Amino acid sequence: MFIERFYPETYARSAYDVDYDSLRKSGIRGIIFDIDNTLVPHGAPADGRAKELFKRLHYMGFRCLLLSNNREKRVKSFAESVKYTDYIYKGNKPLKSGFIESMKRMRTLPSTTVLIGDQLFTDVWGAKRCGIRSILVQRINNREEIQIVIKRFFESIVLYYYFKDRNKKGKGRR
Repeated sequence: MFIERFYPETYARSAYDVDYDSLRKSGIRGIIFDIDNTLVPHGAPADGRAKELFKRLHYMGFRCLLLSNNREKRVKSFAESVKYTDYIYKGNKPLKSGFIESMKRMRTLPSTTVLIGDQLFTDVWGAKRCGIRSILVQRINNREEIQIVIKRFFESIVLYYYFKDRNKKGKGRR
């Protein structure tokens, strides 16, 4: 089905609720993160929770990379605050190039990489196009730029079918 190309492999309420121990045990070694509305509200600086997460992931042995369509000033500042991560700005998601460069920098393969993000049409679809497992997280804040609000309308249609299909297959709850 056409719409399934936008389905994430997993859904989590928050990037902070992901079971990173299970990811590690399953062979994941690299994590690509979106920033805005995935780790912090859109445009917000790195907070204590984000800093602790990246420190924890570093000590667990993960390689992390921030892949954002935002400008360098925003992405670099966030990366410097959380430490333990590389970054790519103006990543052109959902094009493959940013995801491929992310894996190259982390020295991982699609089978050992996961993407964590809040948007289906940029984060999830881009990862899937490269064979990377994706975890969709609930957006942190509803205040967004108009072009994202428009995308969210169409995302809501895809998510309706995603949760309906997931529940039909007995894959659990939201």
